[in-house]
Amino acid sequence: MTGTIFDIRRFSVHDGKGIRTTVFLKGCPLRCRWCQNPEGIEPTRRPHWVKSCCLHCNACVNALPPEPKSNRALRWERGRLALKSAALSPSGWDSVMDACPVKALVWDSVVMTAEELMAELEKDRVFFDNSGGVTFSGGEPLAQGDFLLEAMEMCRRAAIHCAIETSLFSEPRLVDKAAALADHIFADYKIADSEQHRAATGQPNDLVTKNLARLLKAHASKITVRTPLIPEFTAVRNNIAAIARFIGCSGVEYELLNYNPLAAAKYPLEDDQLRDYCFSKNRKAFTGEEMEAFRNIARENGVLRIVTS
Repeated sequence: MTGTIFDIRRFSVHDGKGIRTTVFLKGCPLRCRWCQNPEGIEPTRRPHWVKSCCLHCNACVNALPPEPKSNRALRWERGRLALKSAALSPSGWDSVMDACPVKALVWDSVVMTAEELMAELEKDRVFFDNSGGVTFSGGEPLAQGDFLLEAMEMCRRAAIHCAIETSLFSEPRLVDKAAALADHIFADYKIADSEQHRAATGQPNDLVTKNLARLLKAHASKITVRTPLIPEFTAVRNNIAAIARFIGCSGVEYELLNYNPLAAAKYPLEDDQLRDYCFSKNRKAFTGEEMEAFRNIARENGVLRIVTS
């Protein structure tokens, strides 16, 4: 069993209690227009250009095979190196990457077995023992469901606190098994209206709603429902009120996540995966006063436990 991982972030304090190591699994079935981790959307490994390391020496371009198709793999456009990942085989990209003297061309992810991942996580056990643990994120971690379940089972056997961050857009079998293994679940509920959800993410929210309703009955004590506050999309009074009414009777924790303007900077890095960010002109994070107004909407519609982000 192997998984494709695009980041392992240590010393995280925003993905659960204590100091945590967050494992980002590649692949997501949703296409949220504001995605915070666009590099984690596609499930396959892709080459990535690290602009800050690049010497502009053209060693990579000179290392391209002579075939005409290969010549389209790399090209300079307005000072940045544009990549066409499908133009070379994985071994072809390996050769081009080897030619770079400063490792400015790298794979965007690694493939690991669950045992190899656990060996990495065990290095951080000294931090986990102080109320921390491991959080699986993405992408959508349930998109690699069988690998995720194996890794979570290993965490449980090793007595490592285990959390997951999920959109719940996954088959109920995987959701239920992951929920049983998790010590905590951060479940996104972005948009209450299904058609608006489809317009913003590419999918209706019926599956998300059914999975969340089932989990709220069985595991409410270990769930935090999250709504990322995106101007014009989710940060709308009617949307927050509808979500609050849906989850309020369960007594579950509700977290309103402030808009993160930094995500927009990732989009030019996606090369041939390039997607349009949701705003042509980026927005600012909400002020403290605005955040309190959103929390008041949730309170007015039945939510008692609001987590401050």
